[in-house]
Amino acid sequence: MSTLEIRDLHVSVNAVGADASDTPTEILKGVDLTVNSQETHAIMGPNGSGKSTLAYSIAGHPKYTVTSGQVLLDGQDVLAMTVDERARAGLFLAMQYPVEVPGVSVSNFLRTAATAVRGEAPKLRTWIKEVGDAMKDLEMDKAFAERNVNEGFSGGEKKRHEILQMALLKPKIAILDETDSGLDVDALRVVSQGVNKVRETGVGTLLITHYTRILRYVHPDFVHVFFDGRIVQSGGAELADELETSGYARFGVNETAAAG
Repeated sequence: MSTLEIRDLHVSVNAVGADASDTPTEILKGVDLTVNSQETHAIMGPNGSGKSTLAYSIAGHPKYTVTSGQVLLDGQDVLAMTVDERARAGLFLAMQYPVEVPGVSVSNFLRTAATAVRGEAPKLRTWIKEVGDAMKDLEMDKAFAERNVNEGFSGGEKKRHEILQMALLKPKIAILDETDSGLDVDALRVVSQGVNKVRETGVGTLLITHYTRILRYVHPDFVHVFFDGRIVQSGGAELADELETSGYARFGVNETAAAG
């Protein structure tokens, strides 16, 4: 049993560009959340509410500065860890916009990542089967493994690759940042099935999304509404249905701006 505890987390970011101020902007304004093994927590909210900032702050993105609060994984101070130490400790982030890595094949990338997380290189014969089984679950052609990481990938291929990584690295806690973004109906179904298969292993899941369509496949135990850098309401799966019907207007959000 693993637990990710986020306690009164405050995070700021420095503006960029020619007109940027030297004054950091506070994005997260006191986030409290606990995710246990076998639980799926969906975080919903409008654009600019801080959802992705939460994901990247936990993962250790240098753009974000934690000004106060704690993030603990099984009692260990996540914020004191380097990015790779967080991964080895059992944290996984599926990015909304995965980056291209020219010159590095998917197969080499996956085996290198697995070696770093597991502490030793997987035995080749068992590794080939492990990768093949995971790719089959995600309806991926075996030739995909010889392509360069995310180079020329469609949106669906990028998201399949993220879930393939999750399946092979077997994290304690998985953070999925808008995994449904840019997916057509078929890709959403396949990616969701992949997420559900990994969930069956007992991983705790933090699923960040704008919309309820992925929640029709990946059923959450808890739904949290994120607004202005904090969680303003929590409930069960029925809360997502309520948001689908009524939107975020009651939290003071301009619906037209939120959809942009």
